Amino acid sequence: MKKIIALLMAMLMVLMCSAAFAGEVEDIQAKGKLVVGITDFEPMDYKNADGEWIGFDADVAKAFAESLGVEVEFMEIEWDNKILELNGKTIDCVWNGMTLTDEVKSAMDCSNAYANNAQVVILPVDAVEKYPDVESMSGLNFAVEAGSAGESEVAALGYNTTPVTSQAAALMEVAAKTSDAAVIDSLMAAAMVGEGTGYEQLTYTYGLNSEEYGVGFRKGSDLVEALNSFLKAAYEDGSLLAIAETYGVQAAIIAQ
Repeated sequence: MKKIIALLMAMLMVLMCSAAFAGEVEDIQAKGKLVVGITDFEPMDYKNADGEWIGFDADVAKAFAESLGVEVEFMEIEWDNKILELNGKTIDCVWNGMTLTDEVKSAMDCSNAYANNAQVVILPVDAVEKYPDVESMSGLNFAVEAGSAGESEVAALGYNTTPVTSQAAALMEVAAKTSDAAVIDSLMAAAMVGEGTGYEQLTYTYGLNSEEYGVGFRKGSDLVEALNSFLKAAYEDGSLLAIAETYGVQAAIIAQ
């Protein structure tokens, strides 16, 4: 009997939590803004010369907020604290090239996947010939964003890591030679590493996995359905791909 009561109580708590967030679209509209948790992550979320947040994710978030009739507010967070920030209601969603890992999907309700990605190894150009494969890098120290998919991939290999606050900081570690290598998202690597970028002395080499991006909301939030409907309409009318082309990520976009 006690087990049945405990089970019923647990089910009631789930229902209560779901009900609490079922009207989040209405709540967002009432307060007039959507607060989006991000990090500095080109080409998804980064600042232009005027200090405005731009990027593929930033621009799509602005368009989604406009569809709800509200403004968007971007809040820079520590990626390792994204779940705490979301559940603490300091942000309304996590929208920052977020890999849909099992951990993320168990902690948040997530949108449909909207872009493909991979974790790739970053090395100095003059070091590439020394490391013909991933196995040869076992003695290196890898800079990784704390709480990221890249950190998980390197941990799975059993290699040494230096956790930092962002993927941009991981690149700085390698450029400064305070870390031997880094693991970051392939979309960021294509935008920030190599000829014509600020990190011409670095290059991206081996892919460690394949993955998909999604947006995370609180459990039971009706914002998930609202975003999925928006993404489908934006894909069908071509506006999603138009934004992607602005930032050179059109090849990664997933049909909705």
